[in-house]
Amino acid sequence: MRLTTKSRYGTRLILDLAVYGRGKPVPLSEISSRQNISLKYLEQLTSKLKKAGLITSHRGPFGGHMLARPPEDISVGSIVRILEESTVITDCAEQENKTCSVCDKAGECLSRWVWVEASRAMFDCLDKITIAGLLANGNKKIKKK
Repeated sequence: MRLTTKSRYGTRLILDLAVYGRGKPVPLSEISSRQNISLKYLEQLTSKLKKAGLITSHRGPFGGHMLARPPEDISVGSIVRILEESTVITDCAEQENKTCSVCDKAGECLSRWVWVEASRAMFDCLDKITIAGLLANGNKKIKKK
């Protein structure tokens, strides 16, 4: 699986909200400027993240977006699952699906378990990385400079 800009930019969006949205909504225009991500693209991402319950929106002159959960309760794995259209390395790596449209051997393929396990391992890793952990790690690196 190749992670798209959706996951990378979505993670940056969530990190920005964690840093600048403590106790107040953050306008997307500010995030767009800080992260150098187009406003239209951020709107698409926030729509999915809001629907999934990771962020909330507030209207009005002092409106914007905030995290709906504490940073320690948001994993990179959850962001990727929400924003990516597919979360498997290959078509046949769907754990319940033993067949795929690409390979006629998927049901009996001896190597299929490699792709299933690789997908599982990737998400096991991404699920352990929280937004709070990224912020703490980033703060350590900034202080060392």
